[in-house]
Amino acid sequence: MAVSVSNLSDAQWDQFAAAHPAGHVLQSSTWGAMKARHGWRPLRVALTDAAGQPIAGAQLLLRQMRLATVAYIPRGPVALPADLPALLPHVHAAARRAGAVFLKVEPQWEGDGAAIWQAQGFSPAATVQPPSTILLDLTQSEDDLLAAMKQKWRYNIRLAAKKGVTVRPATRADLPAWYALMQVTGGRDGFGVHSFDYYADAYDLFCDGNQGVLLLAEVSGAMLGGVMVFAFGPEAVYMYGASGNSHRNLMPNHALQWQAIRWARERGCQRYDFWGIPAEVGPETPTDADPDASDDATPRGGLWGVYRFKQGFGGRVVRYAGAFDYVYNPTLYWAGTSLLPRLRTLVRRG
Repeated sequence: MAVSVSNLSDAQWDQFAAAHPAGHVLQSSTWGAMKARHGWRPLRVALTDAAGQPIAGAQLLLRQMRLATVAYIPRGPVALPADLPALLPHVHAAARRAGAVFLKVEPQWEGDGAAIWQAQGFSPAATVQPPSTILLDLTQSEDDLLAAMKQKWRYNIRLAAKKGVTVRPATRADLPAWYALMQVTGGRDGFGVHSFDYYADAYDLFCDGNQGVLLLAEVSGAMLGGVMVFAFGPEAVYMYGASGNSHRNLMPNHALQWQAIRWARERGCQRYDFWGIPAEVGPETPTDADPDASDDATPRGGLWGVYRFKQGFGGRVVRYAGAFDYVYNPTLYWAGTSLLPRLRTLVRRG
């Protein structure tokens, strides 16, 4: 087996990662290019066969922080468990050459993978990306998708249309108004908001590059909300969403998600990732309770409201293996444990 390090073109890498069962948009060259505009250095390691075809790999993001350099593989590596013994030595070598104190991985594997990673010298660690999500099967017809939703969600989608809510793809000129809604949403719901340039770069690289779309909901010309969705291989991922405080009774968010689902189906995606629900939620969590029922036993506040909204569209709850760290410099790693919350902030904000 021949090994090549970072010598695949973007197109070759993306073709491989998009077709791999462990591939994800956060392992795409476009995501690497976006993060490169915001302080990260992407580095790819690919394991190839004798014919030069990639069979496993990883896109690392490197970041120089105040005390150390960190290496991070978001939603990766693009590898199966059997590939790790051959792939990881080359990943470690690349991370060490870059001066990394530790390597964090967050594999796109469902279920408990702790034993697999511990056998490779990693330790369970704090996550950066959401460990739980809801995946919707898009191989169904639109009628079947609607039938699988909660009854009130079908009603709200139709209500939005009846009340004159329309959904259209955004242009770049719409970004300032959408960003203003994003700031409103962050203040209302208590989550961090990236800089305007961050979202503008996401739009330029993904949406203008035909790998994503920003959909806007409007009524009588007034913008009510918008969602940015990326597509990579068989999967579409709902990445960012914003909504104002007015006309929420017109159900623009239901209309937006439905049109995003339809957009994903039309471009051939097989699943839709709603991206992020409370970490406590797993596949065993009931999803058939009425989200509006006053006696709902699940907690309220925080991401639980988001969970209720997303679960109404159907789909199945997925919990990923989690995050794992491999430490190269134990002294700096333990002395710099304060870096870990900072790392999560940097990943989420830039």
